[in-house]
Amino acid sequence: MTKLFEPVQIGKHTLANRVTMAPLTRQRAGEDGTPTKLHVEYYSQRATAGLVVTEGVFPAYSSRSFPGQAGLATDGHTEAWKPVAEAVHARGGVIFAQVMHGGRTSHPDLLRDAPVKAPSALPTGGDVRGFSGKTEGVVPEALTPEEIPGIVDEFRQAARRAVDAGLDGVEIHGANSYLLHEFLAPNSNIREDQYGGSPENRARLVAEVIRAVAEEIGAERTALRISPQHNIQGIAETDVQETIATYQALFEAVSDLKLAYISVLANDPEGEVVTELRRQIQQDHGWPLLLNSGFAVVTQLDEAKYIVDDLGADAAVVGRMLIANPDLVERWETGAELNEPDMDTFYVGGAKGYTDYPAMVRV
Repeated sequence: MTKLFEPVQIGKHTLANRVTMAPLTRQRAGEDGTPTKLHVEYYSQRATAGLVVTEGVFPAYSSRSFPGQAGLATDGHTEAWKPVAEAVHARGGVIFAQVMHGGRTSHPDLLRDAPVKAPSALPTGGDVRGFSGKTEGVVPEALTPEEIPGIVDEFRQAARRAVDAGLDGVEIHGANSYLLHEFLAPNSNIREDQYGGSPENRARLVAEVIRAVAEEIGAERTALRISPQHNIQGIAETDVQETIATYQALFEAVSDLKLAYISVLANDPEGEVVTELRRQIQQDHGWPLLLNSGFAVVTQLDEAKYIVDDLGADAAVVGRMLIANPDLVERWETGAELNEPDMDTFYVGGAKGYTDYPAMVRV
């Protein structure tokens, strides 16, 4: 027997099962970031997952991180997310919006003449993508202390827009080398003020964002995504004790909040860092834990069961198999044949590889 298909409480919601949909970059919005009818269809198709988390959405045009990214930056965006929420709810689903700031991964032509900003004036060392194509990342401008409250407020306003649109909550993106992760990591944050240097200082901005969002929409609607030691896009969290200390400082800074969940992406879910952080999340703070194997692993049924039944996560986060199988939970429960994801269509726009994967054939 497995707990994977059993209900679980996440914030205010009882999820129907413990298969949750990862926030997946799909690049189907236009230049202005407004969700379309394709978004309505795509997310509602996958509403039978216990929890649907949207692609990372930008809270302001100055924080956009890739072409085709949807936003929560304008009243028009709020209105366009309303039918998405309604369609997911009509199928009994729960949907959170992931809100992200691209930081130094942003391409200048995405930002409507705003400069690329980061904790420190250090580039990723790799390529970034914009409307004009792929190019070497620029050296960002370091955020000034006076600018940081504005970043916090952008997350707060996006969270308000998400809830006003009828979405059930917000997952703050503190992972995968975007702005908040850049503040957490010692090699991308070499600041010497109150937002850099010590683990407590590097965690300060993320804690301020969490607290601002929780104050705006309620802690039970507020979640966090992290990826400790998932060293991509120039991030290098290489010291085990330093990494543990940084995330411990973050957790302690918001320990009074009854957050909806913490979602952890990890290449090594059994490694020292993630094992200790899982203990802190679940035992020390009592927050639900969602766990996601790293990008190198396509999460199949056995892996999802292992995450929940053996590692003790409250739910498993699944990405590519939910792209290809909108009705994945039923297929896994019944042993039905699975569609295989077509990676060539992940980021190309349009319905192909987005909303046209076939549903399970019932006999």
